[in-house]
Amino acid sequence: MTTTAPGRRAAEPAAPADPPGGRSNRRAFTRRRALTIGAFLAPAFIAVAVFTYYPMLVGSLGAFRTWTIYNVADQPWSGLDNFRTILADPLFYGTVMNTIVWVVGSIVPQFVIGFALALWMRRKFRFRGLYQALVFFPWAISGFLIGVLFRWMFNSEFGVINDLLLRSGLVESPLPWLASPALAMPAVIIANIWYGVTFFAIMILAALQSVPDELYEAAALDGAGKVRVFWNVTVPYIRTTLALTVLLRTIWIFNFPDLIFGMTAGGPGGRTHIVTSYMIEITQQGEYGRASALGLIVMLVLAIFAVFYLLATREKKEAYR
Repeated sequence: MTTTAPGRRAAEPAAPADPPGGRSNRRAFTRRRALTIGAFLAPAFIAVAVFTYYPMLVGSLGAFRTWTIYNVADQPWSGLDNFRTILADPLFYGTVMNTIVWVVGSIVPQFVIGFALALWMRRKFRFRGLYQALVFFPWAISGFLIGVLFRWMFNSEFGVINDLLLRSGLVESPLPWLASPALAMPAVIIANIWYGVTFFAIMILAALQSVPDELYEAAALDGAGKVRVFWNVTVPYIRTTLALTVLLRTIWIFNFPDLIFGMTAGGPGGRTHIVTSYMIEITQQGEYGRASALGLIVMLVLAIFAVFYLLATREKKEAYR
């Protein structure tokens, strides 16, 4: 047993000495690793900056200039004139109403049918993988190509849709689907529903597979029926995924003129134009400043919608907890 003289403190054990060059080597390794990572990421950052952010900045500034095909080199500052021109255009308000019909008419059936398919594919049955591949296949096809295919299907003379309707006796004569102002929008919505159901089926099926089986077993022990289990177990557990999926799909449908251009190019008489397809048509007319102003309006609307929707989703999630 060792003792220490009064007034003296026991000697503290010495800290283990670092190996020669240990800390400096670690610092050098960290810097070298950071530089290596930066070198690998630099091409991607440069490509995104050059091909995404720079055109976005130039296009946003063009919304406040007189920028047309006739004065590409000379772009005088015009302030808010492009926005005033758009808001004074009666066709703009028609495209806004078309966009609302396009989004709501597409998103609701896509969600309902996609949810039903996801619930069905979650069950174990024979050839399950084959059915999943067939359901997911449309998502791998270009939206413009889908529009071209459905344009042939809805053709009034030799389209398969009219042929089926005539054979079933539902109509007496072929319907001018894409030439009729009353039928063109339902036709493009039907095509978009077929195309977008796959997205909801994929996302919801992934969320359903994350629900623990113990929750269903506990609900079965409590005597809960299938409907009660669906509303009290399944939906609350995947509610956040459902909300975010609907948000993402709404934004994509809002910015999805590919299918419309493939089927109708906005016709007849602008009856199937949505805001983004109308913006493309203005660009094709050489009115770049007006198209840029409309693009900024679209971005603002989507940003506001996204903020309020995410806030509502967070409040519901906190209330559930």
